Amino acid sequence: MVSPCSRCSLSPAQIRRPRNGSCVCAPCFFLLFEGEIHETITQNNLFQRGDRIAIGASGGKDSTVLIHVMTALNKRYDYGLDLVLLSIDEGIRGYRDDSLATVHRNKVEYGLPLEILSYRDLYGWTMDDVVGEIGLRSNCTFCGVFRRQALDRGAARIGASKIVTGHNADDVAETVLMNLLRGDIARLGRCADIVTGAGSAVSRSKPFKYAYEKEIVLYAYLKKLDYFSTECTYSPQAYRGYAREYIKNLERCDSSTIINIIHAAEQFKVVETEKAKQTIVPCSHCGYMTSSTICKACEFVDGLNRGRAKEALCSHRQTRRANDQGLQQSGGNGMGSGATSAVVGVTGDGTIDPVRVTGDGLLAGIVARGQPLDW
Repeated sequence: MVSPCSRCSLSPAQIRRPRNGSCVCAPCFFLLFEGEIHETITQNNLFQRGDRIAIGASGGKDSTVLIHVMTALNKRYDYGLDLVLLSIDEGIRGYRDDSLATVHRNKVEYGLPLEILSYRDLYGWTMDDVVGEIGLRSNCTFCGVFRRQALDRGAARIGASKIVTGHNADDVAETVLMNLLRGDIARLGRCADIVTGAGSAVSRSKPFKYAYEKEIVLYAYLKKLDYFSTECTYSPQAYRGYAREYIKNLERCDSSTIINIIHAAEQFKVVETEKAKQTIVPCSHCGYMTSSTICKACEFVDGLNRGRAKEALCSHRQTRRANDQGLQQSGGNGMGSGATSAVVGVTGDGTIDPVRVTGDGLLAGIVARGQPLDW
């Protein structure tokens, strides 16, 4: 016997939410999920009326749900935002070209303008070229540096003051763990921030910061949204994958692991006197604002062009390590006190588990009629 929806009591429950264990019907799940995103937006003052917002659109489940929810909330609550899709073409054959086809369909469906920037146009290299030069091991470092700058350049091109991305709670928790394992104190102090780059020309925010990946997948699945579900060709060997697997294993013991990691990270503070004193200046090569004479993207491109990409990567890592050592030597470990959080365990009740998320966050299996979707 299927229990009724815990919210409306009218329809049979279809979903058991990993967020709190409640069993709800699909329509109530949609309202609850969207309401929670609205609450995150309003409580953190992410936007102001009249803002031109660039939505980072990759065609994947997170960005597609973000497009759908941002469009819906903008209308429902009259945010008064000017929404634009912004996509980056990294130049990965068989992956990004297919996902961009999904973005083009989303553009038509939601009636939003679309701007696409490519690595080839910006840097003269595609990720296929980069991997051919340096191999698979460190390609994500190059891509991350290139992508961050490309998004900023794209936002400037379309006149957007803010970028929103589909980074979810799982992503944030993984980043916290990665920075902890690397000993990256500077980033550990800010990686859980919901807004980054505040006060700069273009800030970034994460409306899905507290949204579980499993619920985003459920939302996309039940809404029948059009999204691209293939993992990046070059990501299986990425360091993030190990952090993801570790957190998934911890979740089997305590389903609140992800949110606990985020809440703990929110209490990490880099003491003001320990922060590196950095002056932001235009890059002497491209004009992008940077704390060095030459920005990291130009350093990487220069290394690639001279056949010395691995040396550029080594220099990048040495700079990060030196910054961290500077923080440590200035006195203290860079963390504030009291970084604790309550543990609220949610256990299953044996309900059939018809839909699961694989290691890369994709749906697998089939839906069994008459049973809640249980995680």
